[in-house]
Amino acid sequence: MQVFLTTLGCRLNEAELAGWSRDFRVRGHRVVSDPNRAQVMVVNTCAVTGEAARKSRKLVNSLHRQNPSASLVLTGCFAELEPERAASVAGVDLLIGNRDKDQLVERVLEELDIATMPGLASEPEGSHVYGHAGRTRGFIKVQDGCRHRCTFCIVTVARGDERSRTIDELVAEVAGLRAAGLQEVVLTGVHLGGYGSDLGCDLHTLVEAILARTDIPRLRLSSLEPWDLPDGFFSLWQNPRLMPHLHLPLQSGSDRVLRQMGRRCSTSAFAALVAEARATIPGLTVTTDVIVGFPGETGSEWAETVDFVRRIGFAHIHIFSYSPRQGTAAARLTGQVSGPDKRERSRQLQGVALDMKRAHLSQFLSQVRPVLWEGRGQDQGDGSCRWSGYTDNYLRVDTIVAAATGLENRITEARLDRIGSGDSVVRDHRESLDLRMLAAVL
Repeated sequence: MQVFLTTLGCRLNEAELAGWSRDFRVRGHRVVSDPNRAQVMVVNTCAVTGEAARKSRKLVNSLHRQNPSASLVLTGCFAELEPERAASVAGVDLLIGNRDKDQLVERVLEELDIATMPGLASEPEGSHVYGHAGRTRGFIKVQDGCRHRCTFCIVTVARGDERSRTIDELVAEVAGLRAAGLQEVVLTGVHLGGYGSDLGCDLHTLVEAILARTDIPRLRLSSLEPWDLPDGFFSLWQNPRLMPHLHLPLQSGSDRVLRQMGRRCSTSAFAALVAEARATIPGLTVTTDVIVGFPGETGSEWAETVDFVRRIGFAHIHIFSYSPRQGTAAARLTGQVSGPDKRERSRQLQGVALDMKRAHLSQFLSQVRPVLWEGRGQDQGDGSCRWSGYTDNYLRVDTIVAAATGLENRITEARLDRIGSGDSVVRDHRESLDLRMLAAVL
């Protein structure tokens, strides 16, 4: 059987997709990149905002039109939160809630009555059965759910309580990804910093175990809420295999708005956390999330957010315009901010974010950073082609090399010479591989 897997939304969804890909392959089925070739299509949906839910429906409709004969399976937060609406989308054959995601492959094979071949019957020993073939970076879901309830967040409603996977299981999965040739693993979760709350351990212990018991060259953490981090957490970065990038969601720079959001971190505590991290981790990149136009947010409170963001100095900001999600406490709040005000505040923050990004890039001029090259891009028409990758501290890098040069899944050193147009950093001089470096944080 040929299976097409796709997702919208967070890295946790990507990690789940990689796990299903592995499990389908182990059971003898083929994962394909073209939906038109599939007998089964699985969509991991998102509903973090109303727009994300709309995009999920649009994607499902599009896939059904492309391949109406394929069985269509929906899972993810849209399927969990709006099951009747999800089930009514044209072509949907099976709906699987978030709490049953770990059994998705078994349920697809059983409920769609699909015969399973012997394990690995269709692929030779040692092939890329972990994640997606050809990928250099693997995402691993280490926990699901969250015991906290930020008032704007529908994901905690959709994902339920915290559930962590065991350290031995996760170490084995990282080792499997490494054996399949991957150079980097990203640990993900709904509340990653809360890992182990149900097992009597913590994220520090997990990271320490992975670094000690595997030889994965690069280990990276996805989004971390700025609380519940174990004592001495930043000392882990003494190991250079743990990548110097932290994504710490701020959401607002106003303490009153943070309290309304149900956040468990004040601005002073957030600033102290970032200062400690920067003092401990050389070359650290810090990125964040900000919600624009939370109910009741005044003009002066928005100004507090902009001022706080400037003082911290982020390398990149994911900017979200607030939209009410039925089932959250914030949806019942009065004082909704108008659309024009939210758009103007977003434009203002985008300008600030661009200035900070360029300031961050300027810190690394003339430095040499290791880059993991991920994929070949467009041919340049002169015997050269463009490749892209990421530095250890998550700066996006493009390079132009001779077309015959193979960079995929290699880690090489690169020096960044100057900031170019937009938000790029340009490598002026050529090295032995005839590299011309261009870098930009995404």
